Amino acid sequence: MPTLHLLGTGAAFTDPHRTTTMLAVEAAGSVLAVDCGGDLVQRLQAAGLDLGALDGLIITHEHPDHVGGFPLFIEKIWLSGRKRPLPVYGIRAALDQARRCWGAFETSGWDVPEIQWREVAHEEGAEVLSSETWHVTAAPVVHPVPTVGLRVTHVPSGKVVAYSCDTEPTDTVVRLARDADILVHEATGAGRGHSSAEQAVHIAAEAGARRLLLVHLPPALSDLAAARRYFSEVELGEELGAYPL
Repeated sequence: MPTLHLLGTGAAFTDPHRTTTMLAVEAAGSVLAVDCGGDLVQRLQAAGLDLGALDGLIITHEHPDHVGGFPLFIEKIWLSGRKRPLPVYGIRAALDQARRCWGAFETSGWDVPEIQWREVAHEEGAEVLSSETWHVTAAPVVHPVPTVGLRVTHVPSGKVVAYSCDTEPTDTVVRLARDADILVHEATGAGRGHSSAEQAVHIAAEAGARRLLLVHLPPALSDLAAARRYFSEVELGEELGAYPL
């Protein structure tokens, strides 16, 4: 059964029990991770996921709470014993930032696994990856820097997870989340480049998503009464929560 894991659910600054928003999907011995603003390897381990099953990392954009942990991620993956290449997917700006972060350190003597940089077009419907297990597409969203949301389909079952990433309310996310089993949407608060919980529920309802999980949560966000008036299947994402599809 495919499962969504919320490895982190916080905004760039959040409550003490949350780390930065990071996701993973798991099925049939395959794991895909999304973003690495914190200690991604520790979060994967805390979620009980097999590091050896990691088939790729997707980076949504260049901000530090989404890519700042990349050097530590590569170091830990290497120290875990990984030998096979590691695909890293993202739009050009996101990959460039990951390269800069990694390049800041002297690692010439480290026998790290090959990093396979896989650039994704910054356009709606762009294919991120396709395998027997996963089909992932991306689309630009509304944030101060180039950023993409994602639609992840588990191929054998047809189950779908959509992820808004950091964005103002936009029809792009409505299309990414059309009839999705779960929409993971940010709820940092209304403002430039971000959305509130109330705005997120309207996106979920318009998309026909079955369930809405709110992430990128600011400190002390807890009251969803107003949001539930518009979309009942909404909840705060749980740190290290596992959600079977």
